[in-house]
Amino acid sequence: MSHSPERVILLDDDGNPRGVARKDEVHHETTPLHLAFSCHVRDDEGRLLLTRRALSKRAWPGTWTNAFCGHPGPFEAIPDAVHRRAQQELGLQITDLQLELPDFRYRAIDASGIVENEICPVYTARAVGQPSLNPAEAMDARWVSPEDLADALTAAPWAFSPWLVLQAQQLSATAGTIQATAWRSVA
Repeated sequence: MSHSPERVILLDDDGNPRGVARKDEVHHETTPLHLAFSCHVRDDEGRLLLTRRALSKRAWPGTWTNAFCGHPGPFEAIPDAVHRRAQQELGLQITDLQLELPDFRYRAIDASGIVENEICPVYTARAVGQPSLNPAEAMDARWVSPEDLADALTAAPWAFSPWLVLQAQQLSATAGTIQATAWRSVA
C-alpha cells in the first residue's frame, strides 16, 4: 500500500491559504510561509514533556524542543491534526487540548540554512499514559518541571528549538522573561 506524500497549506502574508505543497519540498533555504501547529504536553504530576528531534530530521536535528509539532493537512481541522501527530510522533493519547497562542508566527534558520517560516498556533494538552517514540521523529524524551524548563530556556536558549524559546516567552506574557507559569493552563 503506497502512501501519498504529506502536504502542507501555503499561506499569504496575511495568513490566508493560497495553495498546498508537498512537505518534503517546502522546507529549504527559502521556505514559503505555511501553516503548522505546536503542542506542549504535561503529565498528571505537572511535568512537561520535552523531546529531542531525531538526527534524521531535516531542520534542527538532535535539538530539544516541546512535545511535538506538525502540519495540518488540507481540509484537516487543526485539533484533529494535533491528536494525529501526538499518536504518530509519540504514540501518545492527549486530552484537555487548549489553544493558547492562536497567532504565533515565526521564521528561523537552522545551522544548515534550512528555514522554518510558519504561522503556528500553539496548544497545550495533558498526556494519557507515557510516550512511545517514533524514532523517525524523536530520539529522546524527558519529563521536566516547569521551573526547570524555564530556568534552562533562560540560561541556554541556544540548546533548544527557537520556536520553543519564543513560545515560552509569549506564554509567560512577561515581556520576554520566561516563567514557569507559562504552562499554567496545562491541566
